[in-house]
Amino acid sequence: MDGIQQVALPVLGIVAAAAVTFYVVSFAELREKSVRDLEDSESENGGFKYVSKRERRARKKAEKQDKS
Repeated sequence: MDGIQQVALPVLGIVAAAAVTFYVVSFAELREKSVRDLEDSESENGGFKYVSKRERRARKKAEKQDKS
């Protein structure tokens, strides 16, 4: 049992560190993307304008098709 604990504890530590890193990076990317989207919307209109989810999805779809 002692041998299993010696192996399991470091493995659990590595898994926990990987999970924390994943969430930190994910939230940082989400924050960066939302700031970028806000800046884009402000630069387009000279101010903030509400854009519906449907409209945003349509724009993203069109951008993806343009890139392809």
